[in-house]
Amino acid sequence: MNRSLEKFNRLVDALQELPTIGKKSATRLAYHMIMNDSFVGVRVAHAIEDALGSLKKCRDCGGMSEDELCYICTDDERDARVLCIVENAKDILLLEENGLFDGRYFVLDSLEELSISKLEELVKNGAEEILFALTPSIANDAVIPYIEDKLSSYNVHFSKIAQGVPTGVSLENIDLLSLTRALEDRVRV
Repeated sequence: MNRSLEKFNRLVDALQELPTIGKKSATRLAYHMIMNDSFVGVRVAHAIEDALGSLKKCRDCGGMSEDELCYICTDDERDARVLCIVENAKDILLLEENGLFDGRYFVLDSLEELSISKLEELVKNGAEEILFALTPSIANDAVIPYIEDKLSSYNVHFSKIAQGVPTGVSLENIDLLSLTRALEDRVRV
């Protein structure tokens, strides 16, 4: 490491810690912020500082919020009868960005009793359907029956997002789990 560029190299190292950012991308970003447009660097630094000081987990769903409750949990227009379980708050952003869901959410960070008791509370408050929107995996396949068992004493229906072959992808490019699910969950035409 060039000692005369120690601060630049520390910036590159810090940027590399972000997901999907390798050394080349980190170097390009750092160079751009320092040499081409320092105003962008200052704006990014202030935006990060502001976000870190303002954002937290929503008390009810676990999504991102600037307040104790997020805008989704406080929206009376949302369908509180359908509760979508996701793996992380980023999944909520994706679904909301595309307007794909109008119910409520629950981020399943872990299967700790605290998390399950919060989920039970939401079911008691009117959820009639639990929609699992989890990434297909062996681990998540085990999570679904666990939660179903924990909520078996409530009058709630369970569903999960469809899985299988994506549009426009040839079968030779499909992983075995997705192809298996597509065959198992086939529908009549």
